[in-house]
Amino acid sequence: MEVWQSKLSLSEPYSVAYETFTQSEIIFLILHTDRDIKGFGCAAPDAHVTGETCQKILEVSKRVITPMITGSDPLRMARIMELLKKKLKDQPAARAMVDMALYDILGKRATLPVYKLLGGYRQSIKTSVTIGILPVAETLERALTFKKMGFKALKIKGGNHVESDIERVLKVREKTGKDMLLRFDANQGYTVQEALEFIDGVRSANLELIEQPTPGGKPHQLGRVTNEVNIPVMADESLLDLRDAFRLARREWVDMVNIKLMKCGGINEALHINSVARAGKLDVMVGCMDEAALGIAAGLHFALARPNVLYADLDGHLDLIDDPTAGTVLLKNGILYPTTQPGLGLVNLER
Repeated sequence: MEVWQSKLSLSEPYSVAYETFTQSEIIFLILHTDRDIKGFGCAAPDAHVTGETCQKILEVSKRVITPMITGSDPLRMARIMELLKKKLKDQPAARAMVDMALYDILGKRATLPVYKLLGGYRQSIKTSVTIGILPVAETLERALTFKKMGFKALKIKGGNHVESDIERVLKVREKTGKDMLLRFDANQGYTVQEALEFIDGVRSANLELIEQPTPGGKPHQLGRVTNEVNIPVMADESLLDLRDAFRLARREWVDMVNIKLMKCGGINEALHINSVARAGKLDVMVGCMDEAALGIAAGLHFALARPNVLYADLDGHLDLIDDPTAGTVLLKNGILYPTTQPGLGLVNLER
């Protein structure tokens, strides 16, 4: 087992309601087997969302993960991940890293892409691309650039100021035309009243959805917004694990959920959350952090395997400089495709 940390700069820094990002710190993992098959994984911790840091993941990799999986059968994935979940309950990105590498080994052993092993419902999916919090002029410039690149869906970040958010959304709709899909993510920045004010103010923009307008730790506030508006409300930071998914679905607090592998612990756990969402008639988006292309590939393979994963927001790799896993997913005109390689699609990974 090899594990190391990389700091990858972003070509364009961006801001959300609670932070400005200039780089992404990523942990890479290689699992070696006695059949000369290597499994590749990565973790993109977010202290604000899951409480994890790179230092914590490196520490548990040495103290917990290495002794637990050394000598194990990598094809007994369910057993390995269940044991890790008990030891690393509050370390979902660390678990996702291992889960990813195990699925990569399984796919390479079967000489099949992971999405086909999981069901292979579709072969590609449209992704949105994100515009951080910027002044109106810069927001419009980014929106038009992305439109020229072929993207059909834009996700606009906000949550700091309702009136400026309304202006930006309305201007983007005006400049990009009626066919561009617009999504808005407040990243927990609004009160219930502010969320309602925003949604009323952008009614003419015909938003496709609004993501996590209110604080993640108060999911009942999402329910209040959902009950008052006529556009889909999606949970992101309010959904960290399977129990969260059950609570949100049972109480009908949202219309949609955003499943991110780094939040929930990997593909295996995402499949369980997805089943709960389907039972609760909730639409599903697969999302991401600022992740290497390998992490995006894992999310993509999950999304391609299940019919009710209708939306994708898998753009976290696009601005990374010197990503050692670049090329693990293919992007054309806003559509994401897997490679034809087995596993998650990455042939080699070097430190």
